[in-house]
Amino acid sequence: MEKITASIITIGDELLIGQVIDTNSAWMAQELNKNGIWVGHRLAVGDVKDDIWQALDDEFKRASIILITGGLGPTADDITKPLLAEYFGGKLVVDQGALDNVKKIFERLQRPMIARNLSQAEVPDNCTVIPNHRGTAPGMWFEKEAASL
Repeated sequence: MEKITASIITIGDELLIGQVIDTNSAWMAQELNKNGIWVGHRLAVGDVKDDIWQALDDEFKRASIILITGGLGPTADDITKPLLAEYFGGKLVVDQGALDNVKKIFERLQRPMIARNLSQAEVPDNCTVIPNHRGTAPGMWFEKEAASL
């Protein structure tokens, strides 16, 4: 059986400057390893379009699976979802299930919702949306050639 390899890319200036500690990629790596998937690379990139694009190009050459995680969100300057839409040849749309989830969470917490929170429901139209029952940001599954992201 062929070894399955994965790469984990964390995106966000707040991760690079130590404002947020990256516990997500450590947990992901542990879970992948438990399931027999070798993590060959973990890298962090800032909120720079060219750097994120290059990281995707590089990791697609090395891994069968790429997992992406971020730091803070939603932020006003987030470029990740628009970049992913462009990278995979799609556009951003509102996913009704994700929108319902965001609204439900804010109602339960009895907190006001601003437009930035609603943007969590925007996803590239060329991904499969993975519901997030613990938070407002849905997961997104993309496929490119033989690799998955």
